[in-house]
Amino acid sequence: MLSSQLIQTTFPVLNLLDKVAFALQLMDDYDVVHLPVASEEKFAGMISKEELLDADETITIAALQDFFINKSAKETEHFMAAVKIAAENNLSLVTIVNDEAEIVGSTSEKEILAALNTFIGNEEPGGIIILEIDRRNYSFGEISRLVETNDAYITQLNTLTEATTGLVLVTIKVNKIEISDIVATFQRFDYAVRYFFGEEQYTNELKDNYNHLMAYLNI
Repeated sequence: MLSSQLIQTTFPVLNLLDKVAFALQLMDDYDVVHLPVASEEKFAGMISKEELLDADETITIAALQDFFINKSAKETEHFMAAVKIAAENNLSLVTIVNDEAEIVGSTSEKEILAALNTFIGNEEPGGIIILEIDRRNYSFGEISRLVETNDAYITQLNTLTEATTGLVLVTIKVNKIEISDIVATFQRFDYAVRYFFGEEQYTNELKDNYNHLMAYLNI
């Protein structure tokens, strides 16, 4: 997914000669705390509501240029560029520009979060397993093979190096909700399973046995 696919053209663009009071009104109207500013049709930066509230409402946006956040995503970049910009700068809105730095639209924090949710496969059912692996022993091929031996496949995989231990945390999502057999396979091959989230068969059996016991006691 490209940043251009997240474009929302409903959000306004400020000009340098707009007054602070006008910018604050637009932010209230559109329920955002950031808006892009254009100078001669080029992206000049983002201005935050926090900076506007500290300023005289009668001055122009141009007087606050030192406080602009000069961050934008190109329309041809992967949408994760917009995710990074929003996260690193705590933005409620990310401006999307073309190669000439002209503003082609913006995308909201809500839209970015929805796209990220789809991207990581949260909308698809499945179990999640988190492995901790020494970097030298990480092999996607082997992990995938072990999952497939249980008639399942990986729908999403992410890695993160843990700063405190140096271990690679491998988070995999599989297309099965019941993952006890997959967890057991990893453990049998000496993989350290840190967490797993699914409907394990043994958990279901315990629940069934408990329900049967309670039914018997109520007779």
